[in-house]
Amino acid sequence: MSSHRDKSGKPNRREFFKKAAAIGLGASVGGSSFWQPHQASAQITIPKEPMPRKPFGRSDIMVSTLSLGGMFDILNNRLLLAKALDWGINYWDTAEFYGRGRSEEGIGRWFARNPHTRNQVFLVTKLSPRRGGDFTSRLEESLKRLHTDYVDLFFVHGIRSINEIESSLKSWAHTMKKAGKIKLFGFSTHSNMEECLEGAAKLPWIDGIMFSYNYRLMHEARMKEAVEACYRAGIGLTAMKTQGGGPVKSDSESEIEMAGRFMQKGFTDSQAKLMAVWQDKRIASICSQMPNLTIMATNAAAAVEQTRLSKSDRALLAQYAEETSGDYCAGCERLCSEVFAERVPISDVMRCLMYFHSYQDFGLARSTFETLPTQTKELLTQLDFGAAERSCPRNLPIGKLMREAATLLV
Repeated sequence: MSSHRDKSGKPNRREFFKKAAAIGLGASVGGSSFWQPHQASAQITIPKEPMPRKPFGRSDIMVSTLSLGGMFDILNNRLLLAKALDWGINYWDTAEFYGRGRSEEGIGRWFARNPHTRNQVFLVTKLSPRRGGDFTSRLEESLKRLHTDYVDLFFVHGIRSINEIESSLKSWAHTMKKAGKIKLFGFSTHSNMEECLEGAAKLPWIDGIMFSYNYRLMHEARMKEAVEACYRAGIGLTAMKTQGGGPVKSDSESEIEMAGRFMQKGFTDSQAKLMAVWQDKRIASICSQMPNLTIMATNAAAAVEQTRLSKSDRALLAQYAEETSGDYCAGCERLCSEVFAERVPISDVMRCLMYFHSYQDFGLARSTFETLPTQTKELLTQLDFGAAERSCPRNLPIGKLMREAATLLV
């Protein structure tokens, strides 16, 4: 049996809380009305209330407030998709890039075997403009992998500036809607989110946006104004990166105390961070990477019990966000990248480090790093990042982190 003590022999409360949370949730989930596994398994108890649904912007399409993120290989995980529908998670998110197409293929295999469920799902996929400009043929390939004739929402994947949403895309979106290939059009963004949202609010043909939003960012004045502008414009808003993890591995006493407080109230700090975002009524859904049934059950439980987060709980999260702001990259890429003559993808590298340290998903961290420009590794080890560090409002040790990425992510 593993010990809950650190190298000095003192009790390691962090490990205790993590293991206690895992034990409390169990390890597997029983059968589904859509697909029964051959072997019986222990039950995870989730609330019996139905998954909340909200209208997606002005479309009035009702979507589950928890979205199944597809940044993993679900080619053979039929049980995960079955339980998502059983638990009312009807918003499924994927992308051409995820798992090099395996995510789309996995969902497509589900629809091929369960065609009657297609109209129960609000299906989203994404194409990145940095992987080629021929969206029409690439969308057709995605539809083939997904085994469907259309997607409910199409996103331009990972824009850094609203200028990437060119007027030609307006015409393309109109053509695809008329052809029945997509119902709604929008974009996702990890970088310069406020600027992208502000610009989108002025474009009446943007139907939806997925953006980084969490207990850290939701308190910042410009983000508040940008979210409000999009909400008033009738744009459907999906939050991602809601755990607020950063490129620096935090190990603060306040984090341990916060986790302990939430566990005493019957839920984890991860669930609390989700609840904080759900309490912003302008957010239609939270997109969460849920690679196994335990995580999906945990998040589903939080979705139907989100009112359990009190005012003092939210204040505690806000206090923790302020105390650890230096561990988190807020994606304000223009500030740090503009100091170089040649663009350096600092915020993208930070995101890879977040996957590595905060998610502890080393495969995802490295596969995402592989998609960056080929000269990135050389730039990370050769450039002087002093000016970038001076421009960072959170005082992140950018140079140190870039050199760490060049070592860890290859």
